Order: sequence, then structure tokens, then C-alpha cells
Amino acid sequence: MILKNCLKVISLSNIFFPLLQQPDPNQPKPEGNQTNVLKGEPLGVVTNWPPSLLAALQRWGTTQPKAPCLTALDTTGKAIYTLTYGKLWSRSLKLAYTVLNKLTTKNEPLLKPGDRVALVFPNSDPVMFMVAFYGCLLAELIPVPIEVPLTRKDAGSQQIGFLLGSCGVTLALTTDACQKGLPKAQTGEVVTFKGWPRLIWFVIDGKHLAKPAKDWHPPVRDASAEIAYIEYKTSKEGSTVGITVSHASMLAHCHALTQACGYSEAETLTNVLDFKREAGLWHGVLTSVMNRMHVISIPYALMKVNPLSWIQKVCLYKARVAVVKSRDMHWSLLAQRDQRDVSLSSLRMLIVADGANPWSISSCDAFLNVFQSRGLRPEVICPCASSSEALTVAIRRPPELGGPPPGKAVLSMNCLSFGVIRVDTEEKLSVLTVQDVGQIMPGANVCVVKVDGTPYLCKADEVGEICVNSGATGMAYFGLLGITKNVFEAIPVTAAGVPVSDQPFTRTGLLGFVGPDYLVFVVGKLDGLMTVSGRRHNADDVVATALAVEPMKFVYRGRIAVFSVTVLHDDRIVLVAEQRPDASEEDSFQWMSRVLQAIDSIHQVGVYCLALVPANTLPKASLGGIHISETKQRFLEGALHPCNVLMCPHTCVTNLPKPRQKQPDVGPASMIVGNLVAGKRIAQASGRDVTQLEDNDQARKFLYLADVLQWRAQTTPDHPLFLLLNSKGTVAGTASCLQLHKRAERVAAALMEKGRLNVGDHVALVYPPGVDLIATFYGCLYAGCIPITVRPPHPQNLATTLPTVKMIVEVSKSACILTTQAIMKLLKSKEASAAVDIKTWPTILDTDDMPKKKLASIFRPTSPDMLAYLDFSVSTTGILAGVKMSHAAASALCRSIKLQCELYPSRQIAICLDPYCGLGFALWCLCSVYSGHQSILVPPLELESNVSLWLSAVSQYKVRVTFCSYSVMEMCTKGLGTQTDALRMKGVNLSCVRTCMVVAEERPRITLTQSFSKLFKDLGLSARAVSTTFGCRVNVAICLQPNRLGKLAEQGTAGPDPTTVYVDMRALRHDRVRLVERGSPHSLPLMESGKILPGVKVIIAHTETKGPLGDSHLGEIWVSSPHNATGYYTVYGEEALHADHFTAHLSFGDTQTIWARTGYLGFLRRTELTDASGERHDALYVVGSLDETLELRGMRYHPIDIETSVIRAHKSIAECAVFTWTNLLVVVVELEGSEQEALDLVALVTNVVLEEHYLIVGVVVIVDPGVIPINSRGEKQRMHLRDGFLADQLDPIYVAYNM
Repeated sequence: MILKNCLKVISLSNIFFPLLQQPDPNQPKPEGNQTNVLKGEPLGVVTNWPPSLLAALQRWGTTQPKAPCLTALDTTGKAIYTLTYGKLWSRSLKLAYTVLNKLTTKNEPLLKPGDRVALVFPNSDPVMFMVAFYGCLLAELIPVPIEVPLTRKDAGSQQIGFLLGSCGVTLALTTDACQKGLPKAQTGEVVTFKGWPRLIWFVIDGKHLAKPAKDWHPPVRDASAEIAYIEYKTSKEGSTVGITVSHASMLAHCHALTQACGYSEAETLTNVLDFKREAGLWHGVLTSVMNRMHVISIPYALMKVNPLSWIQKVCLYKARVAVVKSRDMHWSLLAQRDQRDVSLSSLRMLIVADGANPWSISSCDAFLNVFQSRGLRPEVICPCASSSEALTVAIRRPPELGGPPPGKAVLSMNCLSFGVIRVDTEEKLSVLTVQDVGQIMPGANVCVVKVDGTPYLCKADEVGEICVNSGATGMAYFGLLGITKNVFEAIPVTAAGVPVSDQPFTRTGLLGFVGPDYLVFVVGKLDGLMTVSGRRHNADDVVATALAVEPMKFVYRGRIAVFSVTVLHDDRIVLVAEQRPDASEEDSFQWMSRVLQAIDSIHQVGVYCLALVPANTLPKASLGGIHISETKQRFLEGALHPCNVLMCPHTCVTNLPKPRQKQPDVGPASMIVGNLVAGKRIAQASGRDVTQLEDNDQARKFLYLADVLQWRAQTTPDHPLFLLLNSKGTVAGTASCLQLHKRAERVAAALMEKGRLNVGDHVALVYPPGVDLIATFYGCLYAGCIPITVRPPHPQNLATTLPTVKMIVEVSKSACILTTQAIMKLLKSKEASAAVDIKTWPTILDTDDMPKKKLASIFRPTSPDMLAYLDFSVSTTGILAGVKMSHAAASALCRSIKLQCELYPSRQIAICLDPYCGLGFALWCLCSVYSGHQSILVPPLELESNVSLWLSAVSQYKVRVTFCSYSVMEMCTKGLGTQTDALRMKGVNLSCVRTCMVVAEERPRITLTQSFSKLFKDLGLSARAVSTTFGCRVNVAICLQPNRLGKLAEQGTAGPDPTTVYVDMRALRHDRVRLVERGSPHSLPLMESGKILPGVKVIIAHTETKGPLGDSHLGEIWVSSPHNATGYYTVYGEEALHADHFTAHLSFGDTQTIWARTGYLGFLRRTELTDASGERHDALYVVGSLDETLELRGMRYHPIDIETSVIRAHKSIAECAVFTWTNLLVVVVELEGSEQEALDLVALVTNVVLEEHYLIVGVVVIVDPGVIPINSRGEKQRMHLRDGFLADQLDPIYVAYNM
């Protein structure tokens, strides 16, 4: 028994949870010795070394005022201004004085020492930035350099605002030109950017600065542990943090860089990097001042126009050092043909700031290859590694500074993905070639620790995170204590758990190892790490692989972003590239498939999604790079707008739960015994017993509806039965008892004389909704003919609607068609002949001008079991089925509805339903005649020209009971959403409504009924008034929830309010009901379908064994009642399959009762509520049609559940329908936005179906609104849609075949 339960638990966990991937036993494992802490060379003692950076500035500003400090260039490359050390000192003093003394609020100084100040300077103005930076330091304020916000929606701008807010920034320093370019509010002030605090903007151009007072001298203190500046950094997730750097660290870092790079006084340095942060700031603003160097700052705008500009400036200024990124080297290679006369012989160091990137080695090699002939010496190239947290980590020293020869490692990509270092050969494709980034910094200690969990030291052949302990690292993330501790205060430990040092280390976020000669190698960044199925891949490596596939031909400026998104508990790789404007669709797909193959063969990992966007549309970071986190955000929000997309979920997603294996079925008898043992009752419920309900009902005396009409015509001839409204809300037709009887007589006479029909002949009634339809129906009964109501063809859409009419007429074997003159003309028209063969119509009679004839005798059936009418309808699966209704069933149906809804001659009800089949037909044509109440008929078609028609009529006639369909409810909710106030002004009041019943043959649509109730609450509609009904082909009325308000509730006709339960959707797929709490994951709300009608019995039977099931078990709903249909007249094309639908017997238990099988899955649940009779109330929950379900991976899915998830995935998805095609799941979505959003939906749809249903979408089809066909009941015609898809008739915006 225990074993059984264990097995059950195991199988349940497999249902509900994706597989956790087991590690491969053959995967490579590190085998080397444990590494130790590596100590850098000591920091040299320099005589006369200043005690702080400000002391250095003061010294040079006063002793060497004419020495050049910084030269700024314009976009043509012309030097526009050279800032001298004297000017830098004097202007910084002025700024410090002004900010501290001249900015006041309420006569108090605006700022006090230690306050944070934003520095907002464009990349083209290094001079003003430098003045602002040093001015802040002199004023003892903390500069926070940030990017210039160009628009209110800049990439990452909101996060920058969050940083400023958390730093308490109130003042922003900027230049006059920059301030003029910022977006302004109407007041002329700079707008407050989204997510930003309110800022005072202060322009620091000369005219705004005051001359310091004679006696004012700023304190130039020794470097302390106080914060000097805050550098921003954006994480992989997009959040922006501020890293604090102290005065002491800043000084120590300048010292270490000076020693490592051998900087000397008055050297010239060319800086191509962003001077606001990282290496551009460290070399070009801080260390340069320490050593009185001259910096030539190359603006990004100049590099864009002339990628060679930095090389020209090195040549012109005989620069000794240049600080660049590999991109700058790469760009200059493309343009080098223009320049024959440049020389790089003056360079002693070419510092490659992103030397740790996997593609930097190829840029360095290619650059050397071309420029060696122009004086570039190989040993000059010095890659370095750095991080915002640890500052410079390692840099390659030129040989004259005693550096070892450069190193190169060729590593197996597969082993790297397991974090193991294995040397391989360059011939292979699946290797990563990395260059060293030199030795660690002077004065630093470095170790390599495991990436996850406790920072254990790595083995010698293991990749880990590099950690640094030195006086020259950042201090903390401003205001974030938790993650600060984790990153800035790591304590590395040996395998035995012993700390390696009493000093904390800073995690650099760089992944790598220490190689021969103590050279540091970096193979990736923590920020770019993607862990797929337990293997680690680096985003930069994947970018490098993609770039290697014909980069210049296809990708615009090499702009590729790679990141991972979590779908179904694992990282999935997404690659987004900007394609060149001239690329064709053919090129795109060729390139995409080649990239997929390359990444698969080199990295052995699948790409989940590959998207191409138009050139220049990816969000940009400062200086033109791609803003990765913003790109990812847009991808997840569906705002990337790709022009081509390729999803590969079939190859990537390997952790789906195992497909369900069907267990050998337990027999029906064992099930009953099992339920009894478990104390569960058999799921069975019934409405009130009709025989015991004595109502003083005269109509009961008559067996036939035709008799009831004659009796009413004699006893209450002028009593109004029907009132038909047109779209204007005016009465278009009426019928009293006598009028209806007389019109029926005329029709019967015409049938016999003109049509020469015999008793039992079938007659098709092709009428628009109205009184004619009802009169001809009774005319047929009077003549002994069998009526079939048929929806007329749509004049504007004959091609699709006329064949259905023809099919019903043929399948029902109709001998004659009754219709109006206009429709008769249409049926015989030239247009009709294009759609059907019009020569084969049976006799067509128009009933517009019939002679007044008295009928000799009205036909009386010989037995109540004789056929009364045929009810034809097309199911959602596209099957046309006609059911036979006997006279007895028709009368029993009317009586059951009369008792449930308390219908009497004095009552009025409003019906907004189509009158052609099911309960809609019964309410429209049968019930008023039987019960004598007046029906106000509102044809749903009229709502298309006047949406408020139905509700206005309900209000005008003060109707207490009304019926509608889901499509009507949806029209009202969508069409009147904004008009409730206008309706109230017109006097529409719905407080009269006791009950509004939605007639449906499906699971109740809770969301729609709730939004309808909520929307019209303002017009007096009671929250309890709306309820649902349930019927199907075998029995059109199984449940109806009648008046639950007012006196009638006390008289015993009403049941309790319908209950809602929440079931686990995952269990439902396995045909199980598992009740859960509201709001729990994977919960699905189900609303009871209404109260079971009098005389109706319902049982839940196993779909295969046909045995009875217990309470709260999912099975097929079977029904037994006097108003069951007696059988199918014909099911078009599938007669044999449905023989037992009407005469089913349980295989066990009560085997005598004859049941009809509804074809719907559902369950019964006994509630705590009591019925009026005092009995416990049994609620029936309908889950969905068996014909509609999709069998996928051994499980049963209901299309509506997948569709609901998809509709929630993006605001522009208006409607969705799913079906299967050769075992593939096809999702069709209607796009209600601009077409550029179409391809955004592909990934979102695939993601949501994977996450919520564990299914891989095979095809995503994006179509225009209105393409998904919907029938008159508001149900989606998924099979018609499938046929349209297969016949290529949907005219889609885009079709994505997921690989």
C-alpha cells in the first residue's frame, strides 16, 4: 500500500513539474590542485607622491599653470580647446565656491559636504566634465556622473532615475548647450524624466560662476575613506546601482596604474573611451592629472564619422599611450585604406580596455597585422581586465616594464561550459582562443573562487570568479547593504573551509583563471553568463560565433545582442541582431539558419529565439553599444518589433514532463467499490420531480403544442404573445394568440394546396428572426409536416453561408422551402448559382401574400412519440447534426422551462437569441405558446447597428427575465464599455432584471459574465442577476438558473447562487479534478452551469468504461429526461459513430436507465448549500466538449485554456484559437495593433504556452481581427479555421513555423 502511494506521488510530481535535468556522468570534471592567493608586486614608494588627487591638482595648477591638461576635439577632428592645469584649477575653485555659497534655498545653502550631485555632460564635452568633477571634489561633494537623457523614454533612463533618487541627488550640473537640448515642460523648465527625482539644473559655463572671495580656500585634505565619487553600473537584469569609490581607493588606483603603465610626467595620452566611467575615467581624468599628463579626448561622434581619427591624433600629437576598445580597432581597420601616411611608432602602450572579451584577440591580431607596417610594435598592445566593482584587475605590461611575453590559450568550448579548462587545438571549430590580460595590479591579492554558493578556492584547471583584495577597489553599492556584503566583503575559503585571509575580497564579476607566468586569463563575465541545462555559456562567446558568420554582409555594424530568458525553469538563449537595410528575406533566413548551425556545432547549445530587427532600432547604451537589459525587457514585453523571427523550442526545450502513459484502466465495478470505500457518493443529481409538481396548468391537459395554440386562440384570442423589435427599438411586428393561429392556418392551407405536401413531409423554414418564422412553424404542425428552421444566407456573404443552407435542406430531405419573397429571389439569383447548384432546390414557396383560407381540419398526431420537428446545427468541430424532437419531448421541454422560470401569461420576458436551434429556438418559438407569457423578441443581428437595443428594451419594458448569448454579451461589453453614462442619461435602468441567463453549450465564461455584471452595475443591474445555462445536442436544456432575487426565491423555485470552484489545470489534463485555493498557481476558475431543470437527471460516467464516477470526479455528463431528443436524424458523414449517444446504459450500477451522452466533460460536486426543498445542492460544472479536446503528449487539453493564456500574453492580441495539425499545436492570434507588433507575438505566445501548459507551439499564425470564425452562439469554429489554414485561405500577416 505504501509503495502504491509512493508511486502515486512520483507520478503526480511528473504531471505537475518539468523534469530536473540529471547531470551527465561523463561530463568533464576539474582534476588540478587547489589554487592559492596570488600576490601582486608591491606598490613602489614614490618620493614627493601627493597625499591626495586634489593635492596633485593644486600642485600642477599653481606650479605648472600653462601645462596642457586636456584637448577637446569637434566632430571634424579639429582641436577646439585645450584646458591647461592652471585653468582646470581656477575653474574648479570657482565652481566649488559657487555651488557652496551661491546656491541657496530659503536662505539656507542648498548643499552641504557629502551631498551627491549629478554630472550630466555629453561625450563631446570632456573639458566641462573635468571642471565639474574636480569642482565637486573641492567642494567636498560627491559627483555621480550619468548619461545625458535625450528623451523621456531613453533606454535604462528610469533606472538611472532610481539611482539618483536613492542617492538623494537634488542638483544636476550641466553645460549651457546640453541644457538647451534637454526636453522642456511648458514652463520652460527641464522636464522631470520618468522615474527621476525633481532636480535643480545648474549650468556651469563661465558666466554663471562667481569669483571666490579672497579669504575663501577650499580644504585640500589627505585621501581618506570618505566617498570620492559614485560610478553607475547597469546589471544584467537592467537595475542600475551606484558603486562608491573612496578618496583613498582613488589615489591607490592612480598609484597602481601609474606603476603598471609606467606613466611619467607630461606624457600624451589619446583616450577614445567614455571619460565618465571605468577605464576612460581612470586613465583620462584621474591618473592623467596625478601625473600632469596631456589627454587628447576623442568624442564618439567623431569616431562615427571618421573611425581613423584616433590613429591620426596619435600620429599628430606623438602620443605615447592610447586607451581604446577592440571596437575602435575594428572600425579603424575598415577605413585604413584611406590613410597611407599615419605612423603609430610613438606609441609605447595601446591599452585595450575590453581585452577580456572573447572577440578582442581577433581585433588585436588583425590590427597588428595591418598597422605593424605603420610603426606599431607588437609588444605595445596591452589588453587589460577591469570591473566597476574592483576597478582595474590586471593589465599586460610592456617588456620594458618587466612583463613576461604575452600568452594565448586555446580552450575546449565544451569543457568550458562545465567550468573546466582543457587545452585543445586551433584546427577545431569548437574552441575558444583567449589572450592574457597581463598580470595582476601592483599592491593587489587575487584568487579564483567557485561561481555559485560559498566562495571556495577553485582548482588549477577550473574556471571561477576572480576576486581582488587591494586598497584600490570600490567600497560598496550605495545604499544596498545586502548585495554589498555579498560582493565587496567575500571571504574566500579553502576546500577545508578555512578563510584564506582576514581581509575581505571584492568579487569582480569576471570569470577566468590564472595561467602560466601568473598571467590572468578571462573567459567571460558573470553578467553574460547563461546556464542552459546545467552548462554555462557566455553571451559574448555566442555573439562572437554569430559575428563570424559573414558579419559584414548581413549584420548592421556588427550589432548583436545575446541574453537569456527563463522559460519553463531553465535559461533559454535569445539572439537579436540588427540587419542591414538592404538585406532580403531570403538572406535573412539563410543567415539565421547558418547562425543556428554554427552555435549548435561550436557551443553544443540550441538558440531558443533568433530575431532580426531593422537597422538602428535596438536600444542604445551610451557611446552606441547595445543596451542589453533594455533589449531583453522589450523582448519580454513584446516591444522589440522584429522583422524576422525564428523560434526553435523543439530543439531547445528538453525538460518537458514525460508524456503521460495511459495506465491499464481500472474496471467500473472496482471504481464503484473504491468510491464506496473512500466514502464518496456516486456523482448523480436531478432537478425537481415533475410528477409531484402540481401547477394549475391548463396547457398540461394538451399533449401537443398545436392543441395549446388552438386552445389559447379560443380562450384568450387577444392576449399578446410576441413583440418583435427592429434596430431602432420600435415594434416591427406583433402576434396575439388568435393572429398566430390564423396565420398558421393559412400556411397549412398553402402547404397542402400549393405545395401538395403529405403528412410527414419535411419543410425547411428559411426566415429572418421574426413572427413569420413562428407562424410557419405552427403552420407546419397544423398540416402534419415536420418543420426545420434554417438561418437565411447572408446577402453579402453568399459564398460561405449559402452552402450551409443547401446542406441542411439536402440532409434534412426537405420536400419544400418556405421563405419570404426577398430570400426566394436570393436563393434563385445569379450570385447564388456561383455558390451552389440552384437547379436542385426543392419547391420554394413565399409566404408574403397568402390567401386567407380556413383549414378544413388541423392534423392531430396519432402518438406523442411522433416526430414534431428537427433541430439542425453545426457544432464547433464543424459537424452538421440534426436531432429529432418528438411532440412529447417538445411539450416536456416547455413544461420544464415554465416550472423552472415561473412563466405565466402575466409575465414578459426578453429574448436576444438566434431562433434557429437549441434552447434559442425553444424560447423563441415554443415556450410563449405553451406558457402564455409575452416574449419580446430582439434579433441579435439588429445589435450590429444599435448595440444598446437589447438593454434599452429590457429597461423600457421593465423585463424581469431575459435571455442572451455570449456573443450578445460580448457585443454589449465591448460596444457599450464607455457609454454607460450616456445610457443612464437616456433613462436606461436595469434594476428590474431578476435574472439574465446566458444560453450556451460550453463551459461558463466567467470573465465575460463578471465584466458584464461589473460594467452594467452602474445601470442598476444586480450582481446576482447574471447566470448561465447549459444544453447540448442531445438535450437542449439541462441547467437553467432562474430568478434568484425577490419573492420568487422564497417560493422554492430558485436554487442557491451558482458556486465557483478552483481546479488545478495540470490535474485536469490527466482527467482528474483537484480542488485548489483561489489564486494558487495553475488554478482555473469554474462556475456552476445553473440549476438542473425539473425532470432532468444527470450522472457522470467514465469516458471509456462507461461506469459511474464518484463526487468531484471528471467524466462525461450523461442526462436522462423526458425532453431528451430521440436521436440524430442524421449526423452528416458520421452516422455510425453516434448510434449510442441517445440510448447509453451504465456498464455497472443502475444499468436499467436509458441515458443520453452529452459529449461534454464535467463533474458534479455536492455543496454545503441547500435547495428550497432542504436538500443539499449538487452543482454541475462543465469543463468542455470532448470533441474539441486536443490529445497532446498523452494528455487532454481544452483549447479555451490555452487560448486564455495566449490572450493574456500581450495587449494587442484580440482573439486566439488553437487546433492541432499533424501532431503540431497551431496557435492563431488576431492582432489588434500595428503590424510591426506581429512578430513580437511569436515568442510571447510560445513562452506562455510552454510555461503554463508544458506544450511546444508548432506554428504561430498572426492574422487580422475577425479572421477566426465565430458561430451565432459566440463559439469559435476551430475546425473551419483549421480548414482555412490548410487551404491557405487565412491571408495571414505572418506565419512562424517553430523549429
